Amino acid sequence: MRAITEPADPTVNQARCNRQWLQDRSRGLRACLLAAVAAGFLGGLATLLQLGLTAWLIHSTIVLDTPLAEQLWLLAALLCTVLVRALALALQNISGARAAHRVRQSLRKELMHSWDQQGPVRLAGESSAVLASEWVEQADALEGYFARFQPQLWLAVLIPLSVLVVAFSLDWLAALFLLLAAPLIPLFMILVGMGAERLNQQHFAAVSRLAGHFLDRVRGLTTLQLFGQSERAVRDVAEASEDYRRLNMRTLRVAFLSSAVLEFFASVSIAVVAIYVGFGLLGYIQFGPAGELTLFSGLFVLLLAPEFFQPLRTLSQHYHDRAAALGAAEHLRARLQPVEASPGPETATAPNADEQHVTVRDLAVDYPGRGRVLSGVSFRLAKGQSLALSGRSGSGKSSILQVLAGFHPPADGQVLLFGKPPGQQAVAWMNQRPFLIQGSWADNLRLTAPEASYPDMKAAVSQAGLGAVLAQQPQGLDTPLGEDGRGLSGGQAHRLALARIFLSPPRLALLDEPTAGLDPHSRQEVIVALETLAQSGITLIIATHQPELLAMADHRLELTNGEVQA
Repeated sequence: MRAITEPADPTVNQARCNRQWLQDRSRGLRACLLAAVAAGFLGGLATLLQLGLTAWLIHSTIVLDTPLAEQLWLLAALLCTVLVRALALALQNISGARAAHRVRQSLRKELMHSWDQQGPVRLAGESSAVLASEWVEQADALEGYFARFQPQLWLAVLIPLSVLVVAFSLDWLAALFLLLAAPLIPLFMILVGMGAERLNQQHFAAVSRLAGHFLDRVRGLTTLQLFGQSERAVRDVAEASEDYRRLNMRTLRVAFLSSAVLEFFASVSIAVVAIYVGFGLLGYIQFGPAGELTLFSGLFVLLLAPEFFQPLRTLSQHYHDRAAALGAAEHLRARLQPVEASPGPETATAPNADEQHVTVRDLAVDYPGRGRVLSGVSFRLAKGQSLALSGRSGSGKSSILQVLAGFHPPADGQVLLFGKPPGQQAVAWMNQRPFLIQGSWADNLRLTAPEASYPDMKAAVSQAGLGAVLAQQPQGLDTPLGEDGRGLSGGQAHRLALARIFLSPPRLALLDEPTAGLDPHSRQEVIVALETLAQSGITLIIATHQPELLAMADHRLELTNGEVQA
């Protein structure tokens, strides 16, 4: 993406950068947007022809007293213009929708790439509601801008100019009335639109805050009930919802104001043209071309007047799409900024890489705002062996696991997993809270092995020590579970997560406090499953305080204040 020069004024800078960001996204859509504009312009020309034929049909019937039987060609031509207009409108909508689809698809790919670059560590402080808003609401906010507003912006110039050309050829004074009114409408639309853009930026921020606020209250519902704060939480959500309602009403007021301004000037201009044509046909106006008005020219000009303003009316209807897109761009542009590269070493595979060991040499880890939290860590672990990382909370155990998993880049040193840098091969990851979704046992097991068969899943469950529990389930592997494994005890949930490792055995499994928060009985069940996992030939690296896990490991590394204790 092209770098954008920052001007001195932050407000001007943000607005300009947002517009430039949207323009950059339209560069790969020129074919679709040009097709939409061409189709819309063709529809506009068909409309002009339709109005001209209508005016001539009426003039010929009333003034020239031509029988309808002799004007069948006019009726056929009218029917053809209606069909052409309908087809052009359909083509315009299809082309615009295709452009919008490509933009949303490209944007979501960029979002996924950005989230992947930032990794779980950097995204840990982000609310899932904010990320969901980026993926759904803010991405969809770009649809109207590219599907409707961008093509209509050109049509709002091309079609009125065509109308003016025809109107000047019929009656230059009536065309002058239209021309004088034309600049006032865009002027007031711009003034109103500036306020709409600010409101839409506030709208997306409010949506993200409200979604996160509600989600936090739902997740903490048990704690709120225990401390008797449920009613207060309900009031907080209600107040946040009321703030969002007021912001929505302000946005709607701006939208209605924009439409009212447009309709006022358009109605006044059309009324002036109608009065001029009427009095000109009655002979009360003799100035300029008024004396030469006929029923055909007068009626044609009168029919052209609404069509002159119709593209501007349509643009006004879609102007909120532009404001919504600029509001979304404010947040998305910041999200899609390239992640700063780590100043750490190159991670290319060493020429004589050891494919049988996990090798860490002089590892150092930095975090933004915290500085260096880990330094001088080295170890070499053979395939199939286990390593226990011990130390107080904050000593750097989790940081080592995050680097090994590829979640965070090293600031210094070398890290090779069986000859390859982190992130280039699959590893198993399990922390204190195993990830389980709402679905069946089979659904959760197939998260890491989508093609796994029922016999394979049963074997993995048995290896994890859950065979007896599975036998008691009424529907076997199809027994449903709630979110976060509801329906299972803490130890059973941990062992179900371990069963996924047995099902799709990686070369390396990283376990961050796998027994934390469990009662003694459940903890012992998980330890037995981990012992079975260690005997299966998978390399294990475990961050733990538990003496049983420390004793089980082949090697032990104790950390103190981010350094290896001698």
